[in-house]
Amino acid sequence: MNDSSYESSFAMDLVANYPLVKSFLAGSFSGTFSTIVFQPLDLVKTRLQAPVNTSIGRANQTSMITIFGKILEKDHLPGLWKGMTPSIARVIPGVGLYFSSLHWLRSLTSKGNGSEPGPLEAVALGMAARSISGICLIPMTVIKTRFESGVYQYGGVIQAFRTIYRNEGVRGLSCGLLPTLFRDAPFSGLYLMFYTQAKAAVPEDWMDSKANAPIHFSCGIVAGLLASFVTQPADVLKTKMQLYPEKFNGIIDVIFYVHKKYGMKGYFKGLAPRMLRRTLMAAMAWTIYEQVTKSMGLK
Repeated sequence: MNDSSYESSFAMDLVANYPLVKSFLAGSFSGTFSTIVFQPLDLVKTRLQAPVNTSIGRANQTSMITIFGKILEKDHLPGLWKGMTPSIARVIPGVGLYFSSLHWLRSLTSKGNGSEPGPLEAVALGMAARSISGICLIPMTVIKTRFESGVYQYGGVIQAFRTIYRNEGVRGLSCGLLPTLFRDAPFSGLYLMFYTQAKAAVPEDWMDSKANAPIHFSCGIVAGLLASFVTQPADVLKTKMQLYPEKFNGIIDVIFYVHKKYGMKGYFKGLAPRMLRRTLMAAMAWTIYEQVTKSMGLK
């Protein structure tokens, strides 16, 4: 057997025999597809939350449509996918790590019976899995946010990483970690709870039918809407800290700044595009993940 055949055989055996590898690959695939589709909504959400000294920043930031129009006017259609490279660089390992961590944690708690977790267990599992991936991927989250904002002009992901590390050190690459975890961990925990409970309310024969993919997607929509709304304030704080690290000494400073400048409504800036994106993206990612893991024999 030549080297290429051996490597191919080894890779196939690795995927076939290790469920964590299957979960990682399935999660990466589902996350990549959904990220590409909904990147424009994430871009608009970041611009809504981050006024800058540009024509886009001076636009009516309460209007999602206005931001879309300004981006199209200045950068045309490709401009809606600005920040795509760091988004993909973050999502492929990030979502894969989330789903594989979730699979591992569920295998520890399910006692081998394959049952769905209860509400509180689902919250704990989702929060733990998201915290693992969030901590590991925080540098890419910082770079992604800055690419999308229009505040910073980097030539690429590597240049951004080097520039941030040179000018701000490790603190710059990890800024906004606390609000990121406050956003992502509860979102994933609440999402998993709402998602599993919504699926549990569906008759079992429906889940076994050919309509199971639309059912999974519908359950994901309901879960995403509820989880997005609850975690929106943390998303605003995260964006501010990552774009203006020199302006804030900690999360308390950001909380007071947003409240003083915008009032309570400031904590919900960018809610519409984020709710739309996170809901559709999570629903699509989970639907694809469910179908892929089923075809891989994980279910």
